[in-house]
Amino acid sequence: MTATIYVLNGPNLNLLGKRQPEIYGHETMADVEAACRATAEGHGLQIRYLQSNAEHQLIDWIHEAREDAAAIVINPGAYTHTSIAILDALNAFERPVMEVHISNVHKREEFRRHSYVSLRADGVIAGCGTQGYLLAIERVARLIAAA
Repeated sequence: MTATIYVLNGPNLNLLGKRQPEIYGHETMADVEAACRATAEGHGLQIRYLQSNAEHQLIDWIHEAREDAAAIVINPGAYTHTSIAILDALNAFERPVMEVHISNVHKREEFRRHSYVSLRADGVIAGCGTQGYLLAIERVARLIAAA
């Protein structure tokens, strides 16, 4: 059975390529998903690639991942800075979690510098553009192989 990585995307990431391209670039969600799939397949892994603007949906997918996933890669968007509920859900997931941010949140507004998700994440990648997703998949692939 092939191990699955859940790649979860939070609010407004459905607008990737259209919203503030000077910050987030011109790649679309479909572009990122294709690159994530290719990277995972290179490691003999598959992904479940999901996006929602709804906090409860992200939490439901994290709960689902407890049964189905070898790891989670998550870009929680603005929920990074506000959601204790997502943190609690991630704390119930006992396998690797990587947090991804397309922009360098540390060079942006002060409120973006705090992450609840980082309290659980095994690693954080920020400021590498959409390549951050691929770096996160590379990392969890190594962690899965070592387990």
